[in-house]
Amino acid sequence: MPQPVLKPGEFRVSDLPSRRETAFDLQPDGEARAAIAAQLGLSALKKLRFTGHIAPFGARGWSLVGTLGATVVQPCVVTLEPVSTRIDEPVERRYLPAELLEVADPGSETEMPEDTSTDPLGPILSAHDVMIESLLLALPEYPRSQNAELGDAVFAEDGVTPLRDEDTKPFAGLAALRDRLEDDT
Repeated sequence: MPQPVLKPGEFRVSDLPSRRETAFDLQPDGEARAAIAAQLGLSALKKLRFTGHIAPFGARGWSLVGTLGATVVQPCVVTLEPVSTRIDEPVERRYLPAELLEVADPGSETEMPEDTSTDPLGPILSAHDVMIESLLLALPEYPRSQNAELGDAVFAEDGVTPLRDEDTKPFAGLAALRDRLEDDT
């Protein structure tokens, strides 16, 4: 049975050398970056590079260590103007055989593990998938342009004085009373 063709950034575990690191350097071209930008909902992905290595980890595991660099463009959450962000992130993943990982029973309640960088080991390690996941996790959730101001939202019925943030502070009334007393003296 023929083995499936590997995509760039994918490594067959059985082909990895067990005594040394295997380096990788992923730099998607413009077409690939446009597809990734569309997949992640970005306005543009100007630059993307993921470099690092895969090395043996313990008796039967593997580690992937790398550096992700990207320049992304997203719309500002206030003005919708394009906002460019530079991302430089260290990335680390460990892969262990499934029998060495604690697996919760389906439907049972479990706490989130402290170590979120360990994944089950499969027949293929994909540095490409780690690159996409790491980029997604590093994106700003609420990108804002430098000049974006949210302003005050005022909600009140006609003829009613709107309540402002300053009015809800515990000592706002006392400060106004103090000011009036000082003016009377």
